Amino acid sequence: MSELELARAEITRIDEEMARLFEQRMQAVSHVADYKRANGLPIRDTAREEALLARCRGLIGDPDVEGLYVEFLRKVIDVSCQYQARLIQGRSVAYSGVEGAYAHIASRKLFPESACRGYASFEAAYRAVESGECDCAVLPLENSYAGEVGTVMDLLFTGSLFVNQVMDLPVLHGLMACPGAKIEDIRTVYSHPQALSQCAAFIRSHGWETVECANTALAAQQVRNLNDPSAAAIASEETAELYGLSLLESRISDAAGNATRFAVLSRTQNRPVRHGMKDTAGFILVFTVQNKAGALAQTLNIIGAHGYNMKALRSRPMKDLQWNYYFYVEAEGNVANENGEMLMRELGALCARLKLVGIY
Repeated sequence: MSELELARAEITRIDEEMARLFEQRMQAVSHVADYKRANGLPIRDTAREEALLARCRGLIGDPDVEGLYVEFLRKVIDVSCQYQARLIQGRSVAYSGVEGAYAHIASRKLFPESACRGYASFEAAYRAVESGECDCAVLPLENSYAGEVGTVMDLLFTGSLFVNQVMDLPVLHGLMACPGAKIEDIRTVYSHPQALSQCAAFIRSHGWETVECANTALAAQQVRNLNDPSAAAIASEETAELYGLSLLESRISDAAGNATRFAVLSRTQNRPVRHGMKDTAGFILVFTVQNKAGALAQTLNIIGAHGYNMKALRSRPMKDLQWNYYFYVEAEGNVANENGEMLMRELGALCARLKLVGIY
């Protein structure tokens, strides 16, 4: 072996040992969290942290790496505190919108014991998880009526998070107004553009004007603040009670069975037991193909040849390369086995860029 190979082999051995020690450290941290929870103590203990850093600084004999070790240990302490916060306070969940938005409802259904935090946009919620500000994000993949959510799909392609869970949330639009208002009083309806589109026939039948809002819950907020009996909002039926509005009509969507598929995204990729997943499990791939005839067809043929049922295929423009596209595939089947490993190897040889975004 060359000197480089010997050095890398030593690094691998050390990394394996560090992983074992890291797990042991986190187990000890969990006991600290239990004590703090039981005794009402704060998560951060500045005096303890500084004493730990001072003591551990003395364990380093090489002055050239002493400062680096202190920096490393500070990050370890930060991670430990994040873990304690998760154990003590529950998981923190990011979503786009405000209380009462469909994303908020999905978040509460998925994580009823967690702290849900609303962000101004899909990207802001996504970045909050990437940065460690939140543990996971609940974002919409597609709506059965309006189709894919392009912004979220672009984040799946360009970002670092993984989809580990998917749920379908029925979209039950209701018409709500300030207390005392009657349906014959309504002149203007506020809502998100998709909700207005999904209830277009109902709106036309009454001849109402429409005003677009960033999301359905904000529409309900605006109607509450206006306190005008001629103004109404279209939002989830739960939102009426949340904002003190009267529900005038329920289930007013033009199409029955309207639903939105939400994905749970986190920094860690789901790694299920190789032989424990059902064949009805799902996975998501995003990829680009080489610029040659038949490249996409070859890619899709490989997926089919391995026995995976492809449920969705979409193309999206790449923002940094004009007239170039990436592809999104959602398929059924267990990809966490030898067959899945073979699939990924074959696709990797053919695709210019390939990412297994999620297993669920």
